[in-house]
Amino acid sequence: MNTYLGAAACLEPDDVDGALVAASRLVYLEGYLWDPPQAKEALRRTVALARAAGVEVALTLSDPFCVERHRDEFLALVESGVGVLFANDVELTSLFEVAGLDRALELVAPLCTVAAVTRGPAGSVVVAGHESVSVPAHPVERVVDTTGAGDLYAAGFLFGLARGAPLRRCAQLAGLAAAEVIGHLGARPLVPLRKLAAEARLLDGDEGEEAAAGAG
Repeated sequence: MNTYLGAAACLEPDDVDGALVAASRLVYLEGYLWDPPQAKEALRRTVALARAAGVEVALTLSDPFCVERHRDEFLALVESGVGVLFANDVELTSLFEVAGLDRALELVAPLCTVAAVTRGPAGSVVVAGHESVSVPAHPVERVVDTTGAGDLYAAGFLFGLARGAPLRRCAQLAGLAAAEVIGHLGARPLVPLRKLAAEARLLDGDEGEEAAAGAG
């Protein structure tokens, strides 16, 4: 999960590979790209292609300021085609303009398949229809730099979701990935996340065995 907003801001609709979208299980949209007009149209095209192919669309709200700028459009996007929504508690309450997270979760649950909401040191909460799962934050010896925490959370969650893992396991993988990146400077993991997941017993069957063998 590497975001480079310099090049990404130049994304245009013709850059979206329809065949690649159709062959995917999930497509992941970055809310930051709703600012440049041509990138916004590229994301709209991606959503249309994904919906036509029956591909799940995931969106991260990215930043509270993004929500303030694009609230109505984000809401319309969630209501019309986003299956998996990522946000932190501030972003989600801002999206629905409510004071409490519980109310925001009630409002988002009927709109998408899954909503995964991070709460900093309090961990995260995931809602899917009437199901709600709260997972504590993965232990971190020392928080050094929170840059990339949201991206890594989404990476871990989507890894689990794409493999059919239960929501709790998805959130645990997400928390593990986020915990690794906030323990050092920089937004990229310094150790293989698969190895960490195997050590935490968050991988099943062959995946865990392969990771353990690789670590050895």
